[in-house]
Amino acid sequence: MPNAAETLLIAIVDDDALFRDTVSANLSEAGYRVVEFDGGQAALDWFAQGNRAAAMLLDWQMPDLDGPATLEQLRAAGHALPVIFLTGLNQPIFEEKGLKLGAVDFVDKAKSFAIILQRLRIALGAKMPIAGDAAMPVGGGGLLLDVASARVTWNGTQVDLTHGEFKVVQLLAQRIGRDVGYREIYDVVRGVGFEAGQGADGYRANVRAMVKRIRQKFRDIDAEFDAIETYPGFGYRWRHA
Repeated sequence: MPNAAETLLIAIVDDDALFRDTVSANLSEAGYRVVEFDGGQAALDWFAQGNRAAAMLLDWQMPDLDGPATLEQLRAAGHALPVIFLTGLNQPIFEEKGLKLGAVDFVDKAKSFAIILQRLRIALGAKMPIAGDAAMPVGGGGLLLDVASARVTWNGTQVDLTHGEFKVVQLLAQRIGRDVGYREIYDVVRGVGFEAGQGADGYRANVRAMVKRIRQKFRDIDAEFDAIETYPGFGYRWRHA
């Protein structure tokens, strides 16, 4: 039996030949087909010829056409495939810009291939919208989730969330009125079993900090925002509108 990845073609766009070849080899071992490009223009030319890929791993800094410009032109040409920035630029300002341009994720090149692969699988799964709609109200109130582009709007205004923050909001909103534990929230962002912080429950501090950032981003738009409730000692819930 062929595995689920076998028919999926992944485009890798990176001017670093060694890194490109390493990722390509690992993806091939995981069952994916791969097409490689050493720059953004070469990738755009390939798509312009009618070729298609299931997803793209895109570098940010390239000499001929950088990642942001490549993504902008790709979207302008009507290509909606999920794009993941895979780059050494790990500052939040670059991540926020990449997501605003329409990338579905932003991954540091220093991460292990296992993490890159998991992020790719999540991105490929996110191509399918919730309940068949590209963007739909979830969780009551003024929340609108667009899974294909990993974007959130609240009362008609876009909330500038990172991809990880988007996944937390999506999880909570789809469990409206139900408590979601710290571990489950952390797993949806980092992957099942990922360890962080000090001690067996060190990840809780990471979740609390992330939820605090998410709340503040909503409150920057709506000072009365209170949809995310704390369940002390357990986790959080998205309350009924």
